[in-house]
Amino acid sequence: MENLVRLTIYQTRTVLTILLLIFVAGAYAYTAIPKESSPDIDIPQIYISVGLEGISPEDSERLLIRPLEQELSRIEGLKEMKATGYQGGGFVLMEFWAGFDKDKALDDVQKAVDRTRPELPADVDEPRVTEVNFSLFPVLVVTPSGDVPERTLLKLARDLQDKVESLSSVLEAGIGGNRDELVEIIVDPEHVESYGLDGAQLLNFFGLSNRLVAAGNLDTGTGRFPVEVPGLFESVNDILTMPLKTVGDSTITAGDIAEVRRGSATRTASRGWMVSPPSRWKS
Repeated sequence: MENLVRLTIYQTRTVLTILLLIFVAGAYAYTAIPKESSPDIDIPQIYISVGLEGISPEDSERLLIRPLEQELSRIEGLKEMKATGYQGGGFVLMEFWAGFDKDKALDDVQKAVDRTRPELPADVDEPRVTEVNFSLFPVLVVTPSGDVPERTLLKLARDLQDKVESLSSVLEAGIGGNRDELVEIIVDPEHVESYGLDGAQLLNFFGLSNRLVAAGNLDTGTGRFPVEVPGLFESVNDILTMPLKTVGDSTITAGDIAEVRRGSATRTASRGWMVSPPSRWKS
């Protein structure tokens, strides 16, 4: 040890040269080594979800989860498997041993699910196999809320989505939890009977009216243009003024027998508003 200290004191130039070389090599390595803001980390977990509208948690476990568990438990490299049945479906979470081959595991799981598919109820949704990947998780979640109509919140979210996606550092921004708009037509049975209409006839009227009819092509000599007859409902007034029956000089419209209300579809899932960054950043 004494010799090392003495060598350091008397060989100052050599020591400083070595330190300088170490500093230069470190600086070069820092700038040259690729870096990622969201590195892909292989999590040894695979998620299988399956849905069936209206099924109870008990029936989900018996009809959906149990057949999947029996087939998935035979996959090589499986460490642990957890399953849960809930109202409307169920899921299976599989955990593999560290160092697993992700591509092979996904392929084995998909094949096992395909073999189980005939044993599941006929009207079940197609089972989905998903790998757990941190790079797919949202980085920022924004939840707009307030004492305003849901339509207003959705419009604000869409405006914000456009502004966020215009940022160069944002890869994708999605909206979740929104419900599709729908129009409810409340028919008065007494008015239907008084005008001599029936339910099947009304359904046929609405089904045939809300269509875009192609009328062929128009040849002008210099080119051909497709001709379409617009027949889609674009507003509530279009529904109310739709003619249903003609009696003499008067016309019976949908507004004479029904009330139209605007609403939203039943919520089936609750998800946040997500912003994801670019999957890879390299320097």
